[in-house]
Amino acid sequence: MSFLRLLLRPTSDASVLPPEIAFLLWEGVAASDLARAADLARASGTDAATAMLNAGWIHEDAYYRALARALGATFLDDEIPFGPGLRYPDSLVAGLAPLATGALAPCVLAPRGPQVAELLETGYRRGMPAITTPTRLREAVFAARGPEIAAYAADNLQRRAPHWAFGREPANRWLLFLFLLACTGFCLFAALPPPLALAVTVAVQLVFLAMTGLRIGAAFLGAGVIAARARPLAEAELPTYTVMVAMYREGAVVDRLVRAIARLDYPLSKLDVKFLIEADDAETARALARIPFPARFETIVMPPGLPRTKPRALNAALPLARGSLLVVYDAEDVPAEDQLRLAASLFARAPATTAALQGRLLVDNPGDSWFARFFTLEYLGLFGVLNPALARWRLPMPLGGTSTHFRTRTLRDLHGWDAWNVTEDADLGVRLALAGYDVGDLPSGTIEEAPIRGQAWLHQRVRWIKGFLQTSLTHGRAPLETLRRLGAVRGLAALALVPGAVLSALVYPLYLVLSVYDLFLRAQPETTTLLSRMPQGLSMLLFWAGFFALMLPAALGCVRRGWLDLIVWVPLMPFYFCCVSLAAWLAVFELVRAPNRWNKTEHGLARSSRSGLLRLGRRAPGEGAYPASFRAVRPSR
Repeated sequence: MSFLRLLLRPTSDASVLPPEIAFLLWEGVAASDLARAADLARASGTDAATAMLNAGWIHEDAYYRALARALGATFLDDEIPFGPGLRYPDSLVAGLAPLATGALAPCVLAPRGPQVAELLETGYRRGMPAITTPTRLREAVFAARGPEIAAYAADNLQRRAPHWAFGREPANRWLLFLFLLACTGFCLFAALPPPLALAVTVAVQLVFLAMTGLRIGAAFLGAGVIAARARPLAEAELPTYTVMVAMYREGAVVDRLVRAIARLDYPLSKLDVKFLIEADDAETARALARIPFPARFETIVMPPGLPRTKPRALNAALPLARGSLLVVYDAEDVPAEDQLRLAASLFARAPATTAALQGRLLVDNPGDSWFARFFTLEYLGLFGVLNPALARWRLPMPLGGTSTHFRTRTLRDLHGWDAWNVTEDADLGVRLALAGYDVGDLPSGTIEEAPIRGQAWLHQRVRWIKGFLQTSLTHGRAPLETLRRLGAVRGLAALALVPGAVLSALVYPLYLVLSVYDLFLRAQPETTTLLSRMPQGLSMLLFWAGFFALMLPAALGCVRRGWLDLIVWVPLMPFYFCCVSLAAWLAVFELVRAPNRWNKTEHGLARSSRSGLLRLGRRAPGEGAYPASFRAVRPSR
């Protein structure tokens, strides 16, 4: 009879403890606590060890020390002396790494769940390895292979798919080429015979009218887009979900973030939460270190390296994601409690070509300032009107960067994010479309905090538009190939949503002045033909259609959300868009001077909260220091 069978004791007349926790009886853990963990594992369709660790019923260190004693193995709790053959991410994915010659064991193992049961039942055929915790193994590998991990996170896309990567090349030559191309085009246009010049003018106006019509059509045809909620999955059917949050200097919002994620209604044994911080971010590290996280949470410190961007941190953690589904949140986010369940249900019924779901982002502090108010209107139009329609039409969608849910395997197949693109979400949305995937709409809200001060808003918007420029340059290197992959309709949509959005912001003031002059101030000839008046007619149509397309989605978003008090500000959006134009021109200059600089947005500054959820981090008198799910009763010993 094996050692394992001696350990097994009945928990009831009809069942025995799972092997991955049965050995804890010898450690003095009460049988009733182990039975509770076994019941939780059966209900959620996972192993009992993961259920117990993720629920916080036993500390990770205590569990793996006990496992080492049960196996008669060495437990490594200090520096791990790695030997040749250590690889990232392979060693961490396998939970196994070689040790140096002369060490107490040939290798070190950090087993999880079913691997523990197998190890206890059959032993280890090539000699018993040393045991450590998954956290210690990951920290040791990051310390030993820091430069390798930094290079992987920064350049994996460039190595695997250089045609999809912005890379480190300066944008100067591309911008100079586009400038010379535009100048050449204007010179050629001026030299055209009048009939041909008229035809070119009308053709260009029709293209811009079609792009404008996309936003107007989204408002009208998208009015009935209410995604039917999928059949809820049973606990055992739900997949493991990885939650990733890249953070930098976010100490002010850590409590709120942790409480928001702790509120998520999802089986604890199937959550894999990763906080990603930079090596020099002592502020956020201290705030996270104060919280007694269960094993479902981990803080991963990025190795030093360039570029200092959010996508680089996400790339470093992507190979370590244990979930088949993955969501990215920002540090200031407060997602709806049922968001993960709803996303899992929608993915389960969606075709495999639906690679991502974009949640609805809601700005919750519109009363704080003029900029916050118009930021709110933008988001109501984009995430409440335009994106649901794009999802319905299966058109390319620049992703929101947060509250974006993915099939992990597809994300890995696309080699993650472009670490050198400062609006990695827009770029990834284009790459998904180029690879033949769709983005679905997730009708679940995530509360966000808008910048309050004008300078903060401007820095953030400059970064966003700079990233749109980077995305346009990346996928515009081979325009015919990009158009062939996307097709005519999807190509026109991508053109309108990425480079078209930047171009419209750049020319907006000039177009506004010229249109007003042309429509209201310029003297009209006494006799004109219909054909000669067509450019002016189309110009007038574009002028009013542009304003309509700018304001209608925001107004309709207010109506759908029920925030009718904000509608009175919608007519002022053309003035707000002048600020967007300023940001666009600054983005062009910054693309030349500092293409990869990440303009950090400060969070935790909101003075108001429409829903009250931005105050999640503030504890009521007598309330415990941490979320209730962190204070689960530990097994008695």
